[in-house]
Amino acid sequence: MSQNNTLSWSKDYFLDWLDFQAESNPAVFEDVHSTIKYRYTWTVNSDSIGNQIRFFIENINLTAEFYPLLSWVRQSQATSQLLKHEQGHFDFAELLRSEITEQIQNVFNGKKFPTRGQNPEQQKQFAREDSNLLIANEIERWEKYLFEKQEEYDKQTNYGQIVEKQQEYDVMFKKLRNTL
Repeated sequence: MSQNNTLSWSKDYFLDWLDFQAESNPAVFEDVHSTIKYRYTWTVNSDSIGNQIRFFIENINLTAEFYPLLSWVRQSQATSQLLKHEQGHFDFAELLRSEITEQIQNVFNGKKFPTRGQNPEQQKQFAREDSNLLIANEIERWEKYLFEKQEEYDKQTNYGQIVEKQQEYDVMFKKLRNTL
């Protein structure tokens, strides 16, 4: 596990029940909860246009990450079938990652933003902060989309209980691992 207590998606790594480290919540309906989000990196550059510096965002890269300290399972329900379903949530995030990355890059492609600050050093600092905020807002929107897709996955498979439907998704996830 990395120092920031996340697991980055990898075609060679499969979740284990030991990765679900949070305490289960007896007050909720779910037997398991996976927290999966996108970490992002980007490059911020700038151009001088007249006497004003404008920044632009490039090279956005997303990584699907699983958060063990925010993910939990009811031990009485920790079956291999349920674990495979939860792995599907993580795989789903990876499956959508390139599409989401492309959509976010398209939002910023060719756009230049004004900078704040009294001098070049301040302007660089503000450009980093402002670009982070702009990307974070886009990521939040796309993580909602991921959440909706994962709810649909849960509903269609009844949390992995509808074997035929789960197998359809499993084939899709297997293709993902074989193409990388």
